[in-house]
Amino acid sequence: MQFETYPFEKLTALLADITPNGAYTPLTLTIGEPQFATPDFIQHTLQTASPLLNKYPKTAGEAELREAQRGFVKRRFHIELDDTQIIPTFGTRELLFNFPQFLLAKRPDPVMAFTNPFYQIYEGAAIAANAKVLHLNLMPQNGFLPEINEARLAECDLVILNFPNNPTASVMPLETMTEWVRLALKHDFVLLNDECYSEIYTHTPPPSILQASIKAGNPRFKNILAINSVSKRSSAPGLRSGFIAGDERILKNYLRYRTYVGCASPLPLQKAAAAAWNDEDHVEIFRQKYRQNFQIAAEILEVPVPEATFYIWLAVDDELAFTRRLYAEYNLKVLPGSFLGREGIGQGFVRIALVESTEKTVEACHRIRDCLKG
Repeated sequence: MQFETYPFEKLTALLADITPNGAYTPLTLTIGEPQFATPDFIQHTLQTASPLLNKYPKTAGEAELREAQRGFVKRRFHIELDDTQIIPTFGTRELLFNFPQFLLAKRPDPVMAFTNPFYQIYEGAAIAANAKVLHLNLMPQNGFLPEINEARLAECDLVILNFPNNPTASVMPLETMTEWVRLALKHDFVLLNDECYSEIYTHTPPPSILQASIKAGNPRFKNILAINSVSKRSSAPGLRSGFIAGDERILKNYLRYRTYVGCASPLPLQKAAAAAWNDEDHVEIFRQKYRQNFQIAAEILEVPVPEATFYIWLAVDDELAFTRRLYAEYNLKVLPGSFLGREGIGQGFVRIALVESTEKTVEACHRIRDCLKG
């Protein structure tokens, strides 16, 4: 298999010949990793559960974790899932890589579509599944929402959406999501929405594809799946706690597949994750921090405040030249948009992850502004 070089490796190569300006403290806004401490109650739960390391975890996840995740879905999206409609996972990266391989394994000429620009695991999964790829391009002229081409979608076996979107920060309205659900039923493709940024929003909570499925008259979620994670909502990416929820027919066989993959979460991590999924107060605290960072960026960089995620998708003349200059002159790293897209999508943009403290965000935005004006 020939995988594309990962975006952060490309960034290292792009900046390799540069000695950054030592007058500035190094700042890195490239990776979507929250820099706020994981809440104490989650850490305490992990510590007290450490004796459970002497036990093997179940692939299906412990009842406590499954109930906590179902409780989250009920509180947040007003949907009561059956236990057969959800599977805890070791984060979402592993499932985004192995689920397409599971689903497409017996298809003779599989076709997979996903939003472009994208989280590179989607592309890696397509390569591993030997699938033909169709890009759903997100551009300013379509509001960074994928245009619907039924002729192309009719070819698909699996479509991955990602809303709220990384990297563009766009949010898909419920009505539009519902249209996608109807297309999945009409053309019989599996529709998966990566919802890992659903809890980082500025005002209105973004919808879930599961809500859209119900709105489309598909309450058993035929062909419909959603994934989510505590990484962003709880500032706890190291817990590796995610889930996939929806069509129980698909999940039944996927769970059996996962017993062979061997990616069950250790019991202390499951205990801590259950605590995180069960609590909403700490999530609102983090939302407030990200809202404040967005407001800082809006004032200093004169950009609109996104509806969700913690990214600014900033338009620049030449994303590669800008990234190099920003690092050389201001000792600040951002990620060129072209490293996240294909077919020219992402050119003319950089992704800025506003995951730092207020003080660092102010400093970073001032440097970016000065670079833009220089």
